[in-house]
Amino acid sequence: MTARASDLDPAIARQLKRDGSGLFPAVAQQYDSGEVLMVGWMDDEALHRTLTTGRATYWSRSRAEYWVKGDTSGHVQWVRSVALDCDGDTVLVRVDQVGPACHTGTHTCFTGRELSAGGARPLPPPAATFGSAPAPTSAPAPAPTSTPMSMPAAAPTTTGAP
Repeated sequence: MTARASDLDPAIARQLKRDGSGLFPAVAQQYDSGEVLMVGWMDDEALHRTLTTGRATYWSRSRAEYWVKGDTSGHVQWVRSVALDCDGDTVLVRVDQVGPACHTGTHTCFTGRELSAGGARPLPPPAATFGSAPAPTSAPAPAPTSTPMSMPAAAPTTTGAP
C-alpha cells in the first residue's frame, strides 16, 4: 500500500492508531440487530470515503486496492454510524446490510465457524439478549466523553446494485 494524502478530518485522524501498513480493523455490525457481519481493513482514505459516501469502503490487502462493499455483488452496506473504540485502533461500522455480508454467500462471515470453547458459558436465550433494559442502578452512568462519527440517516432502501 502506498501512503497517500487523505481528506479525513485531522481531528479524527489524530485519534487513530494504525498498524505498520497504516491500516486498522473495521468491524461491520448490523445496525438494528447488533449482529457482527464481517471484519475488514481500512486506512484513513477508506474511512474518509465511508464517512462521506454512506457506503462501507475497505482496503483489500490481497488486491492492494479500495473496494466498496456491494459494487460487484450488489450486497451493499449502507452506513448508519461509525464509532472509534476506546484505544483508537478499531472502528465499528454500523450498517444496513443488503443481502449476504460474506463473500461465501452466508449472512455473516461467522456463520458455521463456531469453535469449541470448553470454559465458555452458554449464551442466554435471544429474549434475554435483546429484551428489556437492565434494572437501573443507584447512580446513572457517566455520559460518554466522545461523540461517535455518524452519517446522515439518508440510506436508500433499494436492493439492486448501483
